[in-house]
Amino acid sequence: QVQLVESGGGLVQAGGSLRLSCASSGNIRSINVMAWYRQASGKERELVAYSTSSGGNTIYADPLKGRFTISRDNAKNTLYLQMNNLKPEDTAMYYCAACGTTVQAMCIALDKYDYWGQGTQVTVSS
Repeated sequence: QVQLVESGGGLVQAGGSLRLSCASSGNIRSINVMAWYRQASGKERELVAYSTSSGGNTIYADPLKGRFTISRDNAKNTLYLQMNNLKPEDTAMYYCAACGTTVQAMCIALDKYDYWGQGTQVTVSS
């Protein structure tokens, strides 16, 4: 079992920045890929970015490239998401997730994520 706890969300004006954190515990040595997903009201949950355990491979949703950065501190068992130049359309609940397979390519699919945090709300005002 893996436990994930997100923090760092809040209310920010357009153009501002936030840094989300996801603290992990439990059997995290079994986890290769960790990701950030988000879900806006009335919309499906979508991948924001994921990172392999080494941090050497990262994937971003195309519209977010250049504004969002995912990183991992394995010593602290923490995943981060730095979000810059935030826009109102970034408003959503942001979730940390751990992929249940070590095959990186499979972790592009939502249903491969076995562990989820409770989410942290990000609200961007115009």
